[in-house]
Amino acid sequence: MSPMQKVGWFGKSMLGLGYAFLYLPIVILVLFSFNASRISTVWSGFSFKWYVALFNDESMLKAAWVSLKVAFTSATVSVILATLAAMVLTRFRPFRGKTMFAALITAPLVMPEVVTALSLLLMFTTVFGMFGVEAKGMLSIFLAHVTFTMAFVTVVLSSRLAELDKSLEEAAMDLGANRVKVFFVITLPIIMPALVSGWLLAFTLSLDDVVIASFVSGPSATTLPMKIFSTVRLGPNPKINALASLLVMLVAQAAVVGWYIMHRQERRRLRDIQLALKEG
Repeated sequence: MSPMQKVGWFGKSMLGLGYAFLYLPIVILVLFSFNASRISTVWSGFSFKWYVALFNDESMLKAAWVSLKVAFTSATVSVILATLAAMVLTRFRPFRGKTMFAALITAPLVMPEVVTALSLLLMFTTVFGMFGVEAKGMLSIFLAHVTFTMAFVTVVLSSRLAELDKSLEEAAMDLGANRVKVFFVITLPIIMPALVSGWLLAFTLSLDDVVIASFVSGPSATTLPMKIFSTVRLGPNPKINALASLLVMLVAQAAVVGWYIMHRQERRRLRDIQLALKEG
């Protein structure tokens, strides 16, 4: 008997309601992005005109490009810094200030975004002003997003490194490998799925952020969520439906790519283990 048969009709119904609650709004959004009517709640025919209007909106495309650049670069830097922080938290011997270091790294997880945004704004205004650099722009958004996404990635990587069998690294060092080689040859391939998951999480958080970007951005750099928020405040806009549908497709493709990379890494790891057992 399969697990679904054991659950029964009630469990299947609850599962169906859960999926409907999560994905039905997205399906409706995508369908109405092809609505010919300007009124979002009235269907008047199938049309691509809102997608055409979206791609002709230079301000929206510019904001999308800014968000994609910031999300990609901040997610990449966050993964690098979070990997170093996670290694310190899980692989280094206890040292004075380790608890404080862990608290500072994970502080953005529990701190309200408004407080984080305000503190970053004050810091950027003070520090950048000393060097004559624009306090509110692309650089400030990038640094702010690295600051708050790094905490999430650090938690993901720390949990994975804590579960990693240290005997594998110790065996490699006993065979003459230094710590750098052990990390790139042993540790990195094993934690690669967690790295991909952390990067996708950081990318999504950066792409979705409104509060922090609203504080630290300037007229020279407007992110896509800020542009969407300002547009929706003036009333429903069918172009937003088209834009949201494209974002859903982008996130879905990124999730599929991430799943493929993690699946391939897992298959490679299992194959290496089987080969090692056969040789042993």
